[in-house]
Order: sequence, then C-alpha cells, then structure tokens
Amino acid sequence: MQRRNAILGLSLAAALATLPLTSGLAHAQDYPTKPIRLIVPFPPGGTTDIVGRLFADKLTRALGQTVVVENRGGAGGSIGSAFVASSQPDGYTLGIATVSTHGINPAIYPNLPFDVTKDFTPISNLAAVPNVMVVNPGKVSAKTMADFVKLAKSEPGKLTYASAGNGSVSHMMGEMFKMASGTDLMHVPYRGVGPALNDTLAGQVDILFDNLPSSLPHAQAGKLVALAVAAPKRVAALPDVPTFAEVGLAPVNDSSWFGLVGPAKLPQPIVDKLYKAVVEVSAEADVKSKLEGLGASPVANSPADYAKQIQAEVEKNKRIAKEANVKID
Repeated sequence: MQRRNAILGLSLAAALATLPLTSGLAHAQDYPTKPIRLIVPFPPGGTTDIVGRLFADKLTRALGQTVVVENRGGAGGSIGSAFVASSQPDGYTLGIATVSTHGINPAIYPNLPFDVTKDFTPISNLAAVPNVMVVNPGKVSAKTMADFVKLAKSEPGKLTYASAGNGSVSHMMGEMFKMASGTDLMHVPYRGVGPALNDTLAGQVDILFDNLPSSLPHAQAGKLVALAVAAPKRVAALPDVPTFAEVGLAPVNDSSWFGLVGPAKLPQPIVDKLYKAVVEVSAEADVKSKLEGLGASPVANSPADYAKQIQAEVEKNKRIAKEANVKID
C-alpha cells in the first residue's frame, strides 16, 4: 500500500511539474491575445522612432492585435533597453534595438544594467539605414574621397568633424574613418544630430558623419557634398556617390540597423510567430517604398542571423573604442 501511494504521489508530482510548461506553451501558441508594447529607446521623431512606428502599424494587422509604440529615451537608449530586458518574456513587451543600444553602448559604458547577448531574444533586423560622410563645400574644397584624404593628410588635425555626441554612431564612424584612411581629424561632439547638422551647414565644422535621412535633402540641394555612403550598394537617391567600399575604405562601410528584440527566454513559438510577421510585413510594397524614402531597406533576417549581427557589432565597437580611447564614465 505504501509503495502504491508513493508511486501515485510521484506520478501526481510529475503531472503537476509539466502543467506550467504545457500551459505556457499553449499560451505561446495562442499569442497574441492582447495589445503589445513596442519600446522605442529614443525620443519621438528620429529614425528609430520612424522605423518603429512603421513596423508597429504593419505588425498590428499581421498579428491581429494592436502594437503600441512607447518612447522611453535617455542614456543613449539604455533606459528603454533596460526596461525591455527586465520585462516578462511573454511577448507583450518588445523593443527596437539599434547599433547604439546593442553595439556601441556595451563597448563604451562600463556599467550597463544589461548584457545585450544574454538579456535579450533577437527576433529580426527590421531595416538597414545607410550612413553618410558629408562636407561643407564652403570649408572643404574636396569633391571626391581621394581628394579629401589627400587634403586631410596635408593638414593633420586641422579639419573638424561633428558628431551627435560622444559614443554616438556618428562618433564611432568618424573614428573608424580616421583609422581606415590614416587621417587625423578633430572631433567636435554635439548634443544630438540636429545641432551637429546645423553647425556643419553653417560652416562651424567641416565634416559630418550621419545617418543618411537627415543629411540627404541638404546633399541633394548642394548645401553639403556627400563623399561616400556606408551601404552594400549605391543609394538610389544619390546615384553618383560611391560607397566606402568602392573608395577603398571597406571597414567604414557598415549601415546602421534597427531590429526587433524581446526579453531573454522568449518562448520559441512566440519568436517564430513574430519573425514570420516581420517577413510578411517587410515584403509589402508600401513598406519598401517608405523605407526607400529614408534611404533605407528592409532586412528581415532570421533570429539566429540577427544574433550573430549583434555580436559582431559589439566586437567591432569594442575594437574602435579601445583604439580610439572612447569611453563614457
């Protein structure tokens, strides 16, 4: 009798132990059953916000539940990213990851409240946005990259380049350019790309490294001269401007990216459903058209490929930060 009761007790315990897992899997298969929060870790109006809202609108239809954008800016995107990392892994809190939040910040901030390779579930890279190097034609006579490098080497440390701030994408791009080209440029950090762009247009600084969307209209109007774009191929909006790879500066030829992530341990059925929706949305003609208007393109790579992309971005920026002595205390 005692042996029978023991066997029954063990059987009941085993059944109860599997109940949460089975129940959790069922919930994952039914997902989503309520609205989803999409955390954009920067203020409204920037490229991250534009991409996030575009995909939130389209994913709402694809998933059958409202995807609500919530801006949580601050600390170079770390505040919003930390919120995502600490959320329940149920698929109802997702975030936009960027080169800044998941590539640069881990390389320059010594005490981030999260580990980008352990505390998130990569879902897919949504969009790639080219970067660009522009110069003020009234301050810099060079019209080609070869002429610019020649000029910069003839006057080491004299030419100035603006960035959106210490540790920003534009700062790290400028430092990578210096390493790849063997030039010495003076860094002038600003509090955001808006002031940096304005002072480049005004001739207070000579050069700006930037995401393409904000500099594009000024390059098209001739107020700035684009010397190269960081993209896999030439940008349709600037067909005469070569890529950095074309001018022999391949290490600088990385686009910015904007991806979808969730907290760590997001159930695989939820990851699969979200990735499938991203692929579906990315194939829509109007999504491609709207991204092209930003000089961008959809990516929709797999969760595994996106995880590798994040890791490669971290390693690259750690090398740049170490060589250029870039760090934020």
